[in-house]
Amino acid sequence: MTSSTFAGQGAGQGGAENAAQGGAEGIAQGGGTLADQAYRAISDRLVTLRIRPGEPVNDERIATELGFGRTPVREALKRLEHERLIVAYPRRGTFATEVQIADLGHISEVRRQLEPLAAGLAAQRAGEADRAALDRLLAGLADASGAGTDLIRLDMTLHRAIYAATRNPYLEDTLIRYDNLATRIWCLFLDRLPGLAGHVHEHGPLLRAVIEGDAEKAVALARAHVEGFEAAVRGVI
Repeated sequence: MTSSTFAGQGAGQGGAENAAQGGAEGIAQGGGTLADQAYRAISDRLVTLRIRPGEPVNDERIATELGFGRTPVREALKRLEHERLIVAYPRRGTFATEVQIADLGHISEVRRQLEPLAAGLAAQRAGEADRAALDRLLAGLADASGAGTDLIRLDMTLHRAIYAATRNPYLEDTLIRYDNLATRIWCLFLDRLPGLAGHVHEHGPLLRAVIEGDAEKAVALARAHVEGFEAAVRGVI
């Protein structure tokens, strides 16, 4: 593959209780300011590729679709630009960022260090409410079915519940950002990547290790999960 892009082919600490609340739909919904709500809604569209890489992002049209004013949408877009999900060009407009080949290695390099760190900290620091929320997610995971974006949103919900349980809002925010970027790559190759359900169900042992306070096991499982994701994507590019 010689192209430099993939595109031609195809918040704050709230605890695991809040991360789990509402299930997979919690990724794009929830409280907060209008700017927060706009951010979640637009981020969901960008991450799940309802807004494709390279596609224009029009603040007026999005504001109308979401039923918000343009001010909270513009605030959300500034945040999304900082997170590398969109890019603004003077006199040209705002666009969803392309997905570069180098992104996979760079993102995985960060996640290989931080995902195991988060899993270990969650196992050590999760409180009673966190473990109860994770336990509910684990029970729901056993019955999870479906395909496509439903499973992807469930995957994101599971990750965010673990991040919240670290009790480190800076680590949580950083990992949400990189998980969004990784999920975007995953969605780009969704029709070519086998075993989506299996990838999501890998979280079962990881959630159990966190709930049981087994930091060493949680670290190993999180590292294997990230490495497995990178290997799967590299297998189809």
